[in-house]
Amino acid sequence: MRFRFCGDLDCPDWVLAEITTLAKMSSVKMKLLCGQVLKDLLGEGIDYDKIVKLTADAKFESGDIKASVAVLSFILSSAAKHDVDSESLSSELQQLGLPKEHASGLCKSYEDKHSALQDKLRETSLRWILPQDGQAIYQNS
Repeated sequence: MRFRFCGDLDCPDWVLAEITTLAKMSSVKMKLLCGQVLKDLLGEGIDYDKIVKLTADAKFESGDIKASVAVLSFILSSAAKHDVDSESLSSELQQLGLPKEHASGLCKSYEDKHSALQDKLRETSLRWILPQDGQAIYQNS
C-alpha cells in the first residue's frame, strides 16, 4: 500500500514497527513529544530531560525513546516534504495502526507548524547547481 507521507511509496518497515511503540504512550504525552520533535526539526533544540519524563509512564528504555523521536521526526518531516494535509496524514497513520487519539494529537501539532516546517526544510535542503563549466556542485538552499 502506498502512503502520501512517504512520497507515494510503501511505508518503511521500521516505521511500522515503531508505530506500536508510540501506541504504548498516552495520546496527550505523545502530542507533547511531537512538540519537542517539532522544536528540534525547526532548529530550536530539544529538551531530552522532558522527553525522558514524557516516556517514563510507558516504561520506555533508551532505545524506545530514540526510536520514538526518530519515527516522529520521519513522519513529520516527510509529511511536510510531500505537502500532506493533516486529515490525510491522520487517516494514513490510522491505517498503519496508530490509535485515532494519537493520530489526532500528532496531526494537530503538525498542522500548527506545517508552514514553518516546510520553510525550514526548504532552507536546509541541498540543491544541485550547474555552473558554466558543467561541474555539478552542492549548495545549501
